[in-house]
Amino acid sequence: MFFSKIGYLLLFIPLAAYVVWYILKGRKLEPAMKVSTVAPFLKNVKSYKNYIIDLPFVLRVITLSMVIIVLARPQSTNRWQNTEVEGIDIMLAMDVSTSMLAMDLTPNRLEAAKKVAADFVNSRPNDNMGLTIFAGESFTQCPLTIDHAVMLNMLNSVKCDIAAQGIIEDGTAIGMGIANAVSRLKESKAKSKVIILLTDGSNNRGEISPEAAAEIAKKFGVRIYTIGVGTNGTAPYPYGGQVVNVPVEIDETTLNKIATITDGNYYRATSNSKLKEVYEKIDKLERTKLNVKEFSTREEEFQIFAFIAFVTLLLELLLRNTILKKIP
Repeated sequence: MFFSKIGYLLLFIPLAAYVVWYILKGRKLEPAMKVSTVAPFLKNVKSYKNYIIDLPFVLRVITLSMVIIVLARPQSTNRWQNTEVEGIDIMLAMDVSTSMLAMDLTPNRLEAAKKVAADFVNSRPNDNMGLTIFAGESFTQCPLTIDHAVMLNMLNSVKCDIAAQGIIEDGTAIGMGIANAVSRLKESKAKSKVIILLTDGSNNRGEISPEAAAEIAKKFGVRIYTIGVGTNGTAPYPYGGQVVNVPVEIDETTLNKIATITDGNYYRATSNSKLKEVYEKIDKLERTKLNVKEFSTREEEFQIFAFIAFVTLLLELLLRNTILKKIP
């Protein structure tokens, strides 16, 4: 909570002095009467009034406290302000061909890639992020958005069965994946535009070659980080109800060339931990300062304090003029 007139809070100092004065001397100033003996009063049983005699004073202190707070004008802290944050536009381009079901990463390449990518998204709350998926064809799973909850939902729903369902053709169209991601970034006004391309194979589909797509990306100022995911040699792959070993064929030459053309980097991830390290390296490389204007509104919050002051004042007046009324 924010106080617009914070200087009024200094009134709590004389209020505290008033409380101390009341405790030390206030009650001694009450009128007194001298009598020859107190014997007639010794057997008198105390009334409940003796226990609430100080209640009006307590209510008065509460009333004054609430009035001071009202004078200080408590408000919500919402407002317009310019802040500097780190943020860039990032498109994740993820291979979802059936080869991503290989189990050389745990539980398989696709699920490992999704898990590390989700951690990467969560670590960059100020970035616009989107997701392109590709096999033999490519389409946008999630356009650029700052709503990372939506992005993560879309990422978690990615499966390798889209080719089997007839949604897209199976295969590996790296060039199409890049071109699709570039189409989402080309109009961006961000100082830094990035594509993180993850694949486990070599380009064998699509109308656009990976090199041509990289040149298009360079033209629009998009940097591409390429990741080849998969172990060396062979990898276990589920096929026909059993697991068979299949050769790992990653076109590292092409992935390296894509990264070089766009001033990016190529990384090889042969395990879950290596894949995590790759994303951590990219995270450190891509940090850009941006000025962001944040909007919020101020609202007066004095109402509850004014209501409490009214109630306590009313109770004090009722007590002083009824059960605790003094006779002159």
